[in-house]
Amino acid sequence: MPKPDLTELADRLERHLGDPHDTAVPMSFARVLDLDEREEYPYTFVNLLQRWGVHEYAIPRAQGGRAGDVEVGFNLLRLIARRDPTTATALIITNLSFMPAWIAGTDAQRQTMVDAIRHGTRYAWGLSERMHGSDLLNNETAAEPAGGGYLLTGEKWLIGNGRVADGLTVLARTDPKGGPAGYSVFVLDKRAVPAGTVDELPRERLHGLRALDMSGFRLAGVFVPESARLGREGQGLEIALKSSQVARALINAIALSATDTALRVTLDFTEQRRVFDRTVSDIPYSRRQITECFADLMVADAMCLGAVRSLQVVPEQSGTWSAAVKYFVPTLLERTVSQLNVVLGARFYLRDHPHYGIHQKMLRDLPVANFADGNTVVNLKALASQLDGLLATATGDRPEPRAAAERRVPVLYGMDRELPLFEPWRQELHSRGLDDALLAAPWSLAALRELAEAAKEEERDWLTRAAAVAGELLAQVGPLRERTTALRERLGRAYAQSAELFELAKEYCVLHAAAACLHTFVHSYDVMEDPLPSGALLLLQLERLRRWSRPTEQVTDQAVVDEVMRVLRRFHYDHRLFSHWQLPLAERGDLPASRT
Repeated sequence: MPKPDLTELADRLERHLGDPHDTAVPMSFARVLDLDEREEYPYTFVNLLQRWGVHEYAIPRAQGGRAGDVEVGFNLLRLIARRDPTTATALIITNLSFMPAWIAGTDAQRQTMVDAIRHGTRYAWGLSERMHGSDLLNNETAAEPAGGGYLLTGEKWLIGNGRVADGLTVLARTDPKGGPAGYSVFVLDKRAVPAGTVDELPRERLHGLRALDMSGFRLAGVFVPESARLGREGQGLEIALKSSQVARALINAIALSATDTALRVTLDFTEQRRVFDRTVSDIPYSRRQITECFADLMVADAMCLGAVRSLQVVPEQSGTWSAAVKYFVPTLLERTVSQLNVVLGARFYLRDHPHYGIHQKMLRDLPVANFADGNTVVNLKALASQLDGLLATATGDRPEPRAAAERRVPVLYGMDRELPLFEPWRQELHSRGLDDALLAAPWSLAALRELAEAAKEEERDWLTRAAAVAGELLAQVGPLRERTTALRERLGRAYAQSAELFELAKEYCVLHAAAACLHTFVHSYDVMEDPLPSGALLLLQLERLRRWSRPTEQVTDQAVVDEVMRVLRRFHYDHRLFSHWQLPLAERGDLPASRT
């Protein structure tokens, strides 16, 4: 079994939290929905998780914590978010508010924040402003020199934990002219500043995450000493962007978990509901919808597997991996949950239903993964700015980048491989034309073909067809480069901001996702637990990706759908997370015996 420490941790956390369908457990779906309905911050749930020690997995080992493997913290967040994305988000906010200190702070600064977090301090990351949103280079909050420190003045808005936080991490302008080197990051304790110098802004009511504190704060000449500045003066934009790269990978835990729960409660319905003398699961159209949604979720899971690990294995490529996963996974899974609505029918619309009401909450909560810490436009812009270099390397004949990618990809996607220690300061803002996922994809495709030749009967057919679809997708890399080059020549200076370039960046994300599915299957083939690996599931994953560019493509045959349904049922009735990890979940008392 890969990473037994993660499996053991998951089992302990699930036992601590219990079956969320059981109204007697402290963090049941019933209590989650009650807080959501009353828009009441989940203090009880946060405290429950802190008693277990979940915050320790976001604290560096050098400061006495247990963090060092991002994948562990990411998967623990998934187990929390499958119950309540709001609580998971509240925890992520404190973790990400600490990230600037982890990236650029001194050991003393890190230790001070770690000690505070261990004593229950909540932090907020003061980044966005009312008039500027994601446009950090126009932020107006200022830090003016003042006798051994700075005076902070300005307003931050739409800030998670803005009112409930005791500590603030703040991006502020240190050069009146602004510019890329005109900002710095500061940390302050609201309880240690003079009364009246920090005003909390009113809490904003939200469509999803209704119980979250989303507000802001206003600083009125708050003095902070030089020791409160993280990193060098003028390094603030770099620190903020590197912090965002981590956030863009981790926040997908929300999207994965919301979809996991939505699929799980839909499957509860389809397995038990009988119409036309058969269960809904056995109606061919419904079965196809369910298995397609499962395949989508496993595409997203494979993409996240590589993106999260890339933070440790190839931090110099973070600018590509974080943007690709942050655009594609929430976009894909919002569509997936909407498809589940069709299967669940009227039940998804019942807000107070004791069993299915949670589906509607997940439907509302999932979009936070799309706009928080960089929305669709921001991430596509980040990819668009690098697209020429990425495609040039992927289609070029230089052997060195491809050989290096082939050495690293087994670590990026091999679930039994040990990872180097997480060192977030090693991240780079631009990937210099490198994307190991795409560079090594032809190599993994050859390995898939070898697996197909060695497989038996139906599995051989499914793997052979999967290899053919993967080949079709990867063959689009060359034409994509040609179209990108032609667009640049046609538009000239308007090229970089063109809508057409953003559409090409979307296509690149599909190819990156296809490569992730391919790598996960090949490099974790020998360590996946039954019922994985599954050639039928891989085929359906790749066919779903092909339909992004060819929406009229004929869907796969019924035998593939039936096999994927068998795999899905095994996950469901064995109480496993819908993931390549198959982490153990709390057993459910309301689940009938398996029909497989």
